[in-house]
Amino acid sequence: MVTIPLPDAQLMTFAEFIDWKPDNRRYELHHGTPIERQPTGDHEAVISFLNLALLLEVHRLQQPFLLPKQALVKLPDEDTAYLPDVVLLNRPALTYEPLWKKASTVTQGTSAPLVIEVVSTNWRDDYGKKLVDYESLGIPEYWIVDYLGLGGRRYIGSPKQPTLSICASSKMNIK
Repeated sequence: MVTIPLPDAQLMTFAEFIDWKPDNRRYELHHGTPIERQPTGDHEAVISFLNLALLLEVHRLQQPFLLPKQALVKLPDEDTAYLPDVVLLNRPALTYEPLWKKASTVTQGTSAPLVIEVVSTNWRDDYGKKLVDYESLGIPEYWIVDYLGLGGRRYIGSPKQPTLSICASSKMNIK
């Protein structure tokens, strides 16, 4: 995935971001700054594989989950919202999400039992900031799929190699 900084981007609130964000484009909001994310072909192939595997498992288990294409995960009280590569949503919990119907956005960990980020050149965000932010939100499970072994050695070891990291939040029990 390529991170594209927007020239002369103005700081904006989350509400302004939702009104501004173009349809069918991948944007995140980092502390009021919009960032465009453009996945590469290989990155998209990994996302597609993960979505298919999860969809088959959800169907097999007959669980009330959905796998949206572009749902945002917003941090409370911050102008920060991430667009995970894969997010598994708990359909019944969405009735308690104030931003779901208007902006396809969740703000509570109970709504997203699983978030997956596929690592690219912005690996520092995936291993550091997003890990901490998703855990603070109470998201029970966060996967970091580093299919190219791009992460820092402190995260994936030496020699670097493709790695799947599964992080479970201490804030919520998975049942």
